Amino acid sequence: MGITRRSWSGAEHVPATGGFIVASNHYSEVDPFMLAHFLVDQGRPPFFLAKSSLFEVPLLGAALRHLEQVPVRRRSTQARDALDEARRALLEGKCIAIMPEGTLTRDPDLWPMRAKAGVGRLALTSRAPVVPVGQWGAQEVLGRYARRPGNLLRRPVQHVEAGPPVDLSDLYDRADDPKAHVEATERVMAAVTGIVAGLRGEPAPSVPYDPVTRTGGATGSPLDRGESR
Repeated sequence: MGITRRSWSGAEHVPATGGFIVASNHYSEVDPFMLAHFLVDQGRPPFFLAKSSLFEVPLLGAALRHLEQVPVRRRSTQARDALDEARRALLEGKCIAIMPEGTLTRDPDLWPMRAKAGVGRLALTSRAPVVPVGQWGAQEVLGRYARRPGNLLRRPVQHVEAGPPVDLSDLYDRADDPKAHVEATERVMAAVTGIVAGLRGEPAPSVPYDPVTRTGGATGSPLDRGESR
């Protein structure tokens, strides 16, 4: 993107061939585009598990369908269909990109929050490699909940770094166990958070923010700072 400067790293961890999963943090509406740009630069265009509501947005919905993105219908039996489609895509050798948090992080300092277990379930049932990716800098282009971009004249740096695949092999024989899905997801998010901490140059919270209990993470909550949910 010409309005930003790029800092890509860890490209050697992106498989050159075969299906794999990419899991990334989510803190700005811009970061999916940064993640996609990074992966396209490596020759592995991503197929996102995207919220089904996005497919109803004029133009955007048509673009998502044209790019064969996978709609996720939350809180419905069709969410399982999305995972089935994702597994088929992995068997076809595609890259499936997931933002396991499911929405913009609610952590007041934009650290990755506790994630949904879908990425763990997909990883264990497909046995596809999971490459963790940390991002930082997109909030300088479009802040969380912001409607207009900012700092464009300064061309903020967009950091995207991939890490080595997360070892989940000891959980493969528990592919149908929801507790294993949670454990796998926690391992993936720990790897993502570690990369983000390196990009930020500061330690991450010892416990990720939980959007249900509003505990953990950085001090305070989004509501304390006047942010909407």
